[in-house]
Amino acid sequence: HNPHALKSNLGRLKRAQRSLSRKRKGSNRRRKARAQVARLYARVANLRSDALDKTTTMLAHTYADISIEDLNVAGMVGNHRLAQSIQDAAFAEFRRLLTYKTARTGAKLHVIDRWYPSSKTCSNCGTVKAKLPLSERVYHCEECRLVIDRDVNAAINIQVAGSAPETLNARGGSVRQAHPKGGTMRHPAKREPSGGESRVRLGAGLGNEAMQMTSL
Repeated sequence: HNPHALKSNLGRLKRAQRSLSRKRKGSNRRRKARAQVARLYARVANLRSDALDKTTTMLAHTYADISIEDLNVAGMVGNHRLAQSIQDAAFAEFRRLLTYKTARTGAKLHVIDRWYPSSKTCSNCGTVKAKLPLSERVYHCEECRLVIDRDVNAAINIQVAGSAPETLNARGGSVRQAHPKGGTMRHPAKREPSGGESRVRLGAGLGNEAMQMTSL
């Protein structure tokens, strides 16, 4: 469960900061109001840290193989409607904790390339959609007629893609695509290409049976 550390305390923070702004500078009341704001920010940080620490510890001790996506969080926060929720979830900290904890327990951490179209690919037949808006939460495949939750479909594809040996990243090494000399570095925000036969087949063929595997 995502505790939404910032969102759940945003009302209190707004009221505390509004109260602080009304206090006269240098007064004892302003000092107390500033301390109250600081305590609320500390509470947000502690809630987030506690949830991430417990979740990553559970994953590292429960599963022998874990697959995650390499996401460009800096690019994702460009969407102002989702920026606050993305930052509140602390994806980078989640990956950092998971990386060193899996190294401790001996679990294998697989990092899937950010250009792999996990959400757009049908986990049953491998067909890749040209477009898949974020508002569409159920995946409908026009080829094999598969109807499945969007996130479950992506999870199956990530699990299958994680079985490739080049995705192994137990020690936190980089698995990003190599760029040619003189080329321009791209900064994607989880963009998924619609073409490429090699990309299509990577997550194809296993369907819902892949969810029975023990890896995450």
